[in-house]
Amino acid sequence: MDALTSLRIFREVVEAGSFVKAAERLDISTAMTSKHVANLERQLGVRLLNRTTRHLSLTEAGSVYYEQCSEALNILQTAEAAVGAQSAQPQGMLKVTAPGWFANRKFADLLVAYQARYPGVLVDLQLENRFVDLVEEGYDMAIRATSEPSPSLIVRPLCKMPFVLAVAQTYIERNGLPRHPDDLARHRLVLPTYTNIETVIKNNPVLKTNDTSMSLQLVRAGMGLAYFPAWIVEPELAAGSFVRVLPAYTAFAPSVFAVYTSRKYMTTKVRTFIDFLSDALGVPSI
Repeated sequence: MDALTSLRIFREVVEAGSFVKAAERLDISTAMTSKHVANLERQLGVRLLNRTTRHLSLTEAGSVYYEQCSEALNILQTAEAAVGAQSAQPQGMLKVTAPGWFANRKFADLLVAYQARYPGVLVDLQLENRFVDLVEEGYDMAIRATSEPSPSLIVRPLCKMPFVLAVAQTYIERNGLPRHPDDLARHRLVLPTYTNIETVIKNNPVLKTNDTSMSLQLVRAGMGLAYFPAWIVEPELAAGSFVRVLPAYTAFAPSVFAVYTSRKYMTTKVRTFIDFLSDALGVPSI
């Protein structure tokens, strides 16, 4: 958990007089606010705040700590303002987590274009199909495809990501093309484990995997039909080596969001990256 963010949130709690008011000012959840303060107390080994259902007050140790951290934060804010005045360009490392299927040509082109526009930013992109705690693991932001974004985080919609059921032409030549949902019972399916796609496709799969690159290779090798984010198979569909199957029956398009922890402390590098993706993917700024 980022210590500097925890310090800032602790000061806001003290000055607001409650976790709820501090969370509203910071535009984060009350639970996240409490988590940061608890993390500080755990690191220091002392209680900083006396909490009751109606009242919040500093302990003796908390009072000393508040005075010192306020002074330190004021100095830091002055330094940040001085640096910001010298350069409006974003700088430094931007740590981003995204689903594994973002390993595709379209997103790679977006990263190339962003880096050309903002060469001072080093994007550290981690692709993995698991839920990442942004605060605990030190990420600046996440890109997530979901129908239910977390209420404890700030989200900004980027685009819709249609999933498509596709199959190789070579498989069709041997096994035929499913033309009705009931036909799928006679075909082999490869399904992703990172989304609950079985609410759309109810047939039993022959294989499941969390790796879209593996699914792509399996379809190419003739394993069967597979369900993909559209970006993954756009080149194959355009070239005619893959064919889309039952588009109306398998329609599924979760929203893709940029996810971060606080609007108030959003850095220039995070803001420019989200704005860039939003512009590139066709969703206006909000």
